[in-house]
Amino acid sequence: MITRLKQVLSGEYLRNVGWMAGAELANRIIRLSTTVVLARMFSPHDYGLMAIIFTICDFSSAFTLRGGVGSKIIQADERDVKAICNTAYWLNWITCGSLFIIQCFVAFLIPYFSHDRELTIPLCIVALTYLTYPLWVIHLTLIERENRFKSAAICNVLNSLISNILTATFALLGMGIGAITWPLLIACLFWIVITWKFHPWRPPLRFSLERWREVIGFGSNLLIADLLSKFQANVDYLLVGKYLGVQALGMYYFAFNAGSGITLNLMNTFMVPLYPHICGARNDYWQFKHRYFNSLKKATAILVPLILLQAALAPIYVPIVFGKKWIPAIPVLILICLSVIPRIYARASSLLLNAIDKTIISLFLSVTFTVIFVISLLAVVKNGILWVACAVFFSHLIVLSIFTIWTNRYALSKKHFLNLSNMNL
Repeated sequence: MITRLKQVLSGEYLRNVGWMAGAELANRIIRLSTTVVLARMFSPHDYGLMAIIFTICDFSSAFTLRGGVGSKIIQADERDVKAICNTAYWLNWITCGSLFIIQCFVAFLIPYFSHDRELTIPLCIVALTYLTYPLWVIHLTLIERENRFKSAAICNVLNSLISNILTATFALLGMGIGAITWPLLIACLFWIVITWKFHPWRPPLRFSLERWREVIGFGSNLLIADLLSKFQANVDYLLVGKYLGVQALGMYYFAFNAGSGITLNLMNTFMVPLYPHICGARNDYWQFKHRYFNSLKKATAILVPLILLQAALAPIYVPIVFGKKWIPAIPVLILICLSVIPRIYARASSLLLNAIDKTIISLFLSVTFTVIFVISLLAVVKNGILWVACAVFFSHLIVLSIFTIWTNRYALSKKHFLNLSNMNL
């Protein structure tokens, strides 16, 4: 039994998960003080403003090509990596430069269409972060491609340490929403320094979009799917803010982040290493299938008990850690926390489709879920944030479970796998 346990723990996937989990644990410890400071220094109105800023940033970050093109870099043959990286670098400058201009333009228009004039400067500060993305996202993707998750973990911890110390300090100094925006920009500058230290790849001096059709062709479906994912993650904020007001949005945003912020990050510690792990066995059906299910079993054994434990302890730790003013958010927090469980398997099945070049199916499923999700939210949003949380939980539980079962059967069909192998040959 001891020998078997050593073999399991020494596997490449779990070793990479270990580095990511260690980094996430360190991040959680670092962020805990920041979260407590913000919960006690910020009002629900401040949380509402923060929700608006982060919602806009979340949508914009999808256009940095981190998801779609990054997945192509990880999946590509070794002989193609250099050309794809060079093309991705210049595509990132085109998209990120455009995002910077658009967001600044929108920020200056906000006072003309809204009574809230507090968002213009914060949104312009955050827009500056987009101009740093091309200088570090390729490096980080290559680190993940090479399964060097120890280096990726160190990058995450150092960045988290810097940004959270700055956020807590600025909040205590009474900088208000600036305590969120300025650390975002400063942390991105540190990402450049840290990732350049851990990977030797350097940006090309000559402009080139070689094989851009191949890159965009693979990444476009994932880009749209990523945008839909961002929309799914933020549409409830938009609807709560519109129909229930900024105060209710602040309460809901706190519950969502306290409930799913920890668990979603834990989920990512398993999902980020999963993709390069299964891509490494694309030419061997049985090895590919074994890696996928074996990794999913390990994720289940660790993630599900932790999520259930967090949900059970929420009534105890929320008033103690964050303050009694957040007690009304506890039922919402519990439902949001439990909604992460079906997302684990849906996310894994989505990576499975990407690994076998079926990104169009992943996109179709994402579109279908988005439509169902929005309809369910619209049906209940006027009844309050608890009903919104119920809609989030049940839509994820029912719809994503169906999609996951179908995807696993389809993607792991030997017929489809053999067709893919013949195409690669």
